[in-house]
Amino acid sequence: MAGCFKPRFIRLCLMTSLLGGLPLSGHAEEPLTWLVRDLPPMTIFNGPQKGLGAVDQLLPLLIERLPEYRHQILHVNRARGMQMLLAPSFTCDPSLVWTPARAKSIVFSIPAFAVVANGVTIRQSQRQVLAPFIVDGQFDLKAFLETRKARLGVIAERSYGPVIDERLQHADPQNLAAHYGNDALGSLLQMQRRGRLEGVLGYWPEVRYQALQQGIDPQDLIFYPVIGSAPYQRLRIGCTDTSQGRKAMTRINQVLRRIPQDSLLQSYASWLDPVLRERYLKDNAQFFQDAPDQ
Repeated sequence: MAGCFKPRFIRLCLMTSLLGGLPLSGHAEEPLTWLVRDLPPMTIFNGPQKGLGAVDQLLPLLIERLPEYRHQILHVNRARGMQMLLAPSFTCDPSLVWTPARAKSIVFSIPAFAVVANGVTIRQSQRQVLAPFIVDGQFDLKAFLETRKARLGVIAERSYGPVIDERLQHADPQNLAAHYGNDALGSLLQMQRRGRLEGVLGYWPEVRYQALQQGIDPQDLIFYPVIGSAPYQRLRIGCTDTSQGRKAMTRINQVLRRIPQDSLLQSYASWLDPVLRERYLKDNAQFFQDAPDQ
């Protein structure tokens, strides 16, 4: 160390001391990209309620508790997000539905939270025309898709749950209008208003929010659960199935087990109508008990 007292070595020694004093985690940070979609009321990109969705509340908690990663947030649509999750990258989606097909190439977390399941939205003016497909307050999607003139709006690459996905898989492609855009649901609702679609698939709180953004009165719409579909869907975090993704998922599961659920539940429940909200909060106790993979 005697050389440090020579003028030309003083600066070098100071730099070495400073660098040596930095925490190792600062050097070990890996960039982790979170793929986030505009999915009100889970995530809200614009408007006065920007950042007030349930996933908007969850993501900062995850980031805070995973300091070993350098977090980046990327806004994508559903189709682009799936492309990136299937690529050899290091990306995660904070709100993904588990499916057998996805589980072959994406590593999933334990359930993060539960939401009211997807269903079919029709216009009030079509209620009588579509009455044959409405049974005890539920929509017979199978029978509807078997009719020649059925036109159903769907978001490309989205999973709507095992029952609905199976119905769509066996449907005539001519009966489906798949939208790939960033504002897919809003565009589908506009198509429905113009009479080009009879029904639109989606989450009811999401449909209501997007309808208002499109200048459509939600009172003009009716939402029906799909016959055979579970009333709720468990959402999980999904990461690329790589060594990095699997390692991150171990940590993510540890974090999820410690995050209080109350604030997340209330954040989501506030978007539901009073009757549905009361039922959702009452059923919450069983959401994560013996949670199946579906």
